[in-house]
Amino acid sequence: MKQIILLFFISIFALNSQVYSVDIHKKKVYIFDIDEEIAPPITRRMEKAFAEAKAMNADLILIHMNTYGGLVVDADTIRTRILNSKIPIIVFIDNNAASAGALISIACQKIYMRKSANIGAATVVNESAQAMPDKYQSYMRATMRSTAEARGRDPKIAEAMVDEDLFIEGISDSGKVLTFTASEALKNGYCDAIVENVAEVLKAYGYENYTAKTMKVTFLDKCIDFLISPAIHGLLIIIIIGGIYFEMQAPGIGFPSAAAVIAAFLYFMPLYYAGFAANWEILIFVIGVILLILEIFVIPGFGVAGISGIVFIIVGLMLSMLGNVNFDFSNVPFDEISKAFFIVIISIIATIIISFYLTEKVFTSKKFPLSLYATQPHSEGYIATNENLDLLIGKKGIAASILRPAGKVEIDDEIYDAIAIESYIEKGTAVKVIKSSNTQIVVAKS
Repeated sequence: MKQIILLFFISIFALNSQVYSVDIHKKKVYIFDIDEEIAPPITRRMEKAFAEAKAMNADLILIHMNTYGGLVVDADTIRTRILNSKIPIIVFIDNNAASAGALISIACQKIYMRKSANIGAATVVNESAQAMPDKYQSYMRATMRSTAEARGRDPKIAEAMVDEDLFIEGISDSGKVLTFTASEALKNGYCDAIVENVAEVLKAYGYENYTAKTMKVTFLDKCIDFLISPAIHGLLIIIIIGGIYFEMQAPGIGFPSAAAVIAAFLYFMPLYYAGFAANWEILIFVIGVILLILEIFVIPGFGVAGISGIVFIIVGLMLSMLGNVNFDFSNVPFDEISKAFFIVIISIIATIIISFYLTEKVFTSKKFPLSLYATQPHSEGYIATNENLDLLIGKKGIAASILRPAGKVEIDDEIYDAIAIESYIEKGTAVKVIKSSNTQIVVAKS
């Protein structure tokens, strides 16, 4: 009886050990869908995919591809991340891998295609689908060649997907940009197998026993994707800078400052959540705003504090867009840096132009209570002061308040409104009346 019980427990233990040995050897696959234009949202999701794949200790990342292309800068960023990934990455082209999608696909270790899929047509075009100048095509040709070489594929074929003038006998005719069907890609080393679904892809790769996780795009992800687009970034920067400017034109704290604060939150929050904006980068922006406010309201003139404030604001906005680690920019493509710089600079220039245009419209409009619009015409009994301020010209007195440049001065024991010709005069400074203007006098340091 004891022998039977012992054999029973040994059998159970052996069965559990067998199951455990099967589970421990089960491969982990992370699946990431690219089914829209290659743009900043896809780049952010790719970073999220790498992080989640690393967290689950994935053995393989599978990109499920169906795109007509997109921005070269974002495609190059994704390509670089794929080439440098320690986790093997393969791609399944479900339908299309055109333009930027072709570059990303070639960067993967293996390419699998559905029978009806296509890959190629990577010429750089503008918003109107017109080919860009040759300097852009030259960069793309070199990028395609180097990517193909890194994965052991024919670099001439990759280049022919960009250059319509490149002739490859039996493959590419001169005057036509190269695009492969699945069978043509398989024949020429740009497809490892023709399959019909993800399960067949993993079987062809050699995975029979695996668990798969697909990245879920949440509502928060969609909100962040919307907010980190270049157009929205530019708009938010315009609101931030414009809000600061208009708040300085009107007394008190009102709508402009509220708009600037909300825009700053919407600008930095998604970048912080996505891992781009670090605490110190946001702090640089805040310090810049503080320096600019101190320069305008506290420190006379416009000097080091004001210039430093502007530089800090620009740097804070720029760095928050980049995926740098502290001051290490080695993994940040130069195109990303230049794109961030131009977004910030162009937005600031646009803010200046819009602000100058709106200042007159807003501050003289009856619909906005930001300034007094009412007049006091002489025909209705209003008269100007009859005090002859010209008699004060040449007289001396002292500044009864700080003149920045407007303030009060005391002359012959009388207080007068005055404007400082030097833009700033400290309280108690000896002054001299230079001229009169309307109901004010203009003074200079005596």
